[in-house]
Amino acid sequence: MNFASAFDYNILELVVKGVLIGILASAPMGPVGILCINRTLKKGRWFGFVTGVGAAFSDLIYAVLTGVGMSFVIDFVNNPNTKFYLQVFGGILILLFGIYSYRSNPMEKAHKSSSGSRGSLLHNGITAFVVTFSNLLIIPYFMMLFALFAFVIPDHKAEMTIGYAGVLLGALLWWYGLTWLIDKVRAKFNDNAIVIINKVIGGVVIVFALIALVGTIFNLYHLPELSAL
Repeated sequence: MNFASAFDYNILELVVKGVLIGILASAPMGPVGILCINRTLKKGRWFGFVTGVGAAFSDLIYAVLTGVGMSFVIDFVNNPNTKFYLQVFGGILILLFGIYSYRSNPMEKAHKSSSGSRGSLLHNGITAFVVTFSNLLIIPYFMMLFALFAFVIPDHKAEMTIGYAGVLLGALLWWYGLTWLIDKVRAKFNDNAIVIINKVIGGVVIVFALIALVGTIFNLYHLPELSAL
């Protein structure tokens, strides 16, 4: 397949899906989110941002692995009935995840102590990468997101490369925006603010999951068949 054939597909839609997946994968306030906020407050915005960059590249690796794995069972996923139930199931799980995120207090298990040394930007990025990469639960989460968005396009490497670039872009946009916000309100920032951010994130995920579920169940929007792509 030559590169020009990539324009036979809706590349913009694929990028938008990738960006949304990247944001949804990064937004939940887990250990790396707390680490990013703490480093932003204690070391400076760019130390917090490179923490997010390390996490984003870890997520990218898991996204690619998930996509490759799903491509091996694409005939099963492509079945219209199977695809419908996978999207509904994925939407329900994401909804439950949003409810859990909304109700949880990320500060209960947060390790707020930090080294007296700021370390280099590279060191901060690598440590965040390692922390994120050690969380294997990101794989089933990516599977839910990929199923919900019908993201995998088998045997179209150019298109999927662009899609994965969208995932990375979405993750980087999230971490850039989060560290920008924390840096702007650092004087008023405390543990309660982290809890509030977590509730807002959980609420957004809940609303998104409900919209996606309603759209899928009542066929309010059309997600193109993978085989047609």
